[in-house]
Amino acid sequence: MSSGQLEEQYAIGVDYGTLSGRAVVVRVSDGAEVGSAVHAYPHAVVDRRLPGSDEELPPEWALQVPEDYREVLRIAVPAAVAAAGIDPTAVIGIATDFTACTMVPTLADGTPLSELDDFRDRPHAYVKLWKHHAAQAHADRINRLAAERGEAWLPRYGGLISSEWEFAKGLQVFEEDREVYDRMERWVEAADWIVWQLCGRYVRNACSAGYKGILQDGAYPGTDFLEALSPGFGGFVDDKVAHPIGELGSVAGHLTAEAAAWTGLPEGIAVAVGNVDAHVTAPAAQAVDPGQMVAIMGTSTCHVMSADVLREVPGMCGVVEGGIVAGRWGYEAGQSGVGDIFGWFVDNAVPASYSLAAEAAGESVHEHLTRLAAGQQIGEHGLVALDWHSGNRSVLVDHELSGLVVGLTLATRPEDVYRALLEATAFGTRVIVETFRESGVPVEEFIVAGGLQKNALLMQIYSDVTRLPLSIIDSEQGPALGSAIHAAVAAGAYADVPTAAKAMGKVRKAVYVPDDDRAQAYDRLFAEYRELHDHFGRGVGAMRRLKAIRREART
Repeated sequence: MSSGQLEEQYAIGVDYGTLSGRAVVVRVSDGAEVGSAVHAYPHAVVDRRLPGSDEELPPEWALQVPEDYREVLRIAVPAAVAAAGIDPTAVIGIATDFTACTMVPTLADGTPLSELDDFRDRPHAYVKLWKHHAAQAHADRINRLAAERGEAWLPRYGGLISSEWEFAKGLQVFEEDREVYDRMERWVEAADWIVWQLCGRYVRNACSAGYKGILQDGAYPGTDFLEALSPGFGGFVDDKVAHPIGELGSVAGHLTAEAAAWTGLPEGIAVAVGNVDAHVTAPAAQAVDPGQMVAIMGTSTCHVMSADVLREVPGMCGVVEGGIVAGRWGYEAGQSGVGDIFGWFVDNAVPASYSLAAEAAGESVHEHLTRLAAGQQIGEHGLVALDWHSGNRSVLVDHELSGLVVGLTLATRPEDVYRALLEATAFGTRVIVETFRESGVPVEEFIVAGGLQKNALLMQIYSDVTRLPLSIIDSEQGPALGSAIHAAVAAGAYADVPTAAKAMGKVRKAVYVPDDDRAQAYDRLFAEYRELHDHFGRGVGAMRRLKAIRREART
């Protein structure tokens, strides 16, 4: 080991995704990623049956097992340090980020209820993953009552809160399993729970609390509102939710002896306040200035940006002061299904002949369909799709909506539908961008992070559809890099997150630029998308009724 390695300092970022956790070792001086490792959750997403159970879960449920998160610390972190070939004593801090809103019901000491013997067979005792959408009816009631009462916090969320968020999920627990609710002493974002495991202190991060926990101007929804929502629910905030808030980039605590043994890192190093995977990525892309929208594109897409102005954007997921970086308003919007939609199509709607052709060409099925689709003229397939296979997060905020493809004929081929689905997600993003602009929040640059940035056709479609230059984060581990940046700040290596972002963040500017002819061709398709969007999203209730029929049939 060279003396240079010993002189360098390192930070570790751990990104908890939907199916796995990834640890990345980052050099503090310049943001170089020197080692990484991934650990897939053994239980993945629990959406059919609880571990060891034969009983099926209802539709729209998505749970996880908290022990899977601890395994990431025990397996991925030491493996990343080994891959980096560094002395662990050179690590000065660790930070984590999580998919949100992912909620863990716990005892006062942080023990998850699902780990108690008498609750292992109770679905509501498990982690509710971000894409648990079974609380839509509860979210609807929250929205109706808040609108009727003129609650001041509602416009900060575009007029609607989501079934993915902690109040809707908490209300579902309260009404569907009162024993679990009463035993639950803390209703904890997973982003904060994993920090609690690392440092032994529960600190509620400002990002999750503001965007997913309806904390605005220092206050949650009031006791009278919650009691009117459901008698007995009035104590939810005081009894289960309220906790001291930690500013992003600050120190939550220091690595305990137990966590040091798990990770192989020095006891006592800084543990940063938790964060959300999307928001923590903005500094990694050097996107902390107004006008820069960052899209973290994977199974779903989260759009985040900072601005100097406070505006109420219809259907946004929230605007939070200091929600991304201190001193600016942080905005969030999103699409509930993107990569998930492409994956669904490949897994369920592609004939075997295409799989064989892809194998013969040395391609994945995704690559094969992309190559075939790239040879088409815009509109050649004669299709337009709605990207709501996992509901709509922005701007309709309705997870009872579903996917749609219009224009199918007996001549339609798989690559036609695949391209229409790619385009549909770009159209969904354009709706978000236009809504922000119309509300007085300008969007001037579009920056992409996440695994889907590798698909050049998809990226060019997004640039053409939105008519924006599209930059690419120069890291395959944007959230983990962003977490490492926060770890470096928490450890005192930089004064603040923007300063650290300039030194450690990475971005390739304007990799894709819009072509005017293609953009005009997409304008015609987008007009059809927008008509379907408003018809099925705001007009008729067919999609909601079909969801209800499905639930009735399955129960």
